[in-house]
Amino acid sequence: MTTFAPDITSVGPPRAADPGGRLVSGLGFAVLAAASFGMSGALARGLLETGWSAGAAVLARVALAALVVAPFGVAALRGRWHLLRRNAGLVATYGVMAVAGAQFCYFSAVSTMQVGPAILIEYTAPAAVVVWLWLRHGQRPGAVTVAGAAVAGVGLLLILDLLSGAELSTSGVLWSLGAMVGAATHFVISADEDNGLPPLALGAGGLVVGAAVLGVLGVLGALPMHASTAPTTYLGRPFAWWVPVAFLGLVTAAVAYTSGIAASRRLGSRLASFVALLEVVASVGFAWLLLGELPGPVQLLGGVLILLGVICVKLGEPGAAVAGSALAGGEDRGRALEGRLPGDPGVDVHQQR
Repeated sequence: MTTFAPDITSVGPPRAADPGGRLVSGLGFAVLAAASFGMSGALARGLLETGWSAGAAVLARVALAALVVAPFGVAALRGRWHLLRRNAGLVATYGVMAVAGAQFCYFSAVSTMQVGPAILIEYTAPAAVVVWLWLRHGQRPGAVTVAGAAVAGVGLLLILDLLSGAELSTSGVLWSLGAMVGAATHFVISADEDNGLPPLALGAGGLVVGAAVLGVLGVLGALPMHASTAPTTYLGRPFAWWVPVAFLGLVTAAVAYTSGIAASRRLGSRLASFVALLEVVASVGFAWLLLGELPGPVQLLGGVLILLGVICVKLGEPGAAVAGSALAGGEDRGRALEGRLPGDPGVDVHQQR
């Protein structure tokens, strides 16, 4: 059974070499992932309004991303196919839950309710990650972490402007909760370095599995697949249908998933999941840019609170576990890492890309 990596950003000598660089690069990947993911809502809305079904939009997005990322995933394996076979169940879970499931649920939610509330419900995922780490690894969150989560939650409420009285549909809420489970699965699995899989291999495998599952469900008739070649409208101008499809596949999936995995490997699942709250900020920004929805002062204040919440979460991470092997077997794992080759997974994620 695969063991999920605990929420520690530095374990053993290999990570201690450049902790500052690892944090900076991790934050950079996390911001890139959040911005890329945040574009998907506005782009998908344009397709859904022209007659695309949620299943068809997600399949197009995931399949295109799989075609682009798969060659890089194969190259990252460097012939070590046993890593893929050994983690077949993990890759399948990631593809079904974090890729196909999360995106289908989110697009379905967006088709029945406002984008803002749907994202708010989905991004209760960081709280779910904290609970998972507490129950699974005994990592009880401290007061600072809890305070950071609360501040970020208040920021989300301000950004989404729910206090103005947005209407919520029951089906939309349920779909959003499904997306939340998928997002939490993404944060936890992508932070696991013990499986030995390079991040690109995990991302490529998940995208291939996700595309295959969606395709099979479509062929069997279990998932409605409707597409349209009618032009979409963004910025008040018409665009050919393939433009948003290309952006959905290349940017909001291929770039987003691989950079998100890289961020979680460097930051740990808890911090990466809270930095990913910036996706909400990005979603508001792209809604303004593409759909003409201008954020107000209250929403900007919410963005500031989210950033403060992320900082609090970082400050609340347990430092004792980093310096001293607070987890059982931590010292043994550090010695084992010392014996790996510099290019092997788990030694230095920087060298894998």
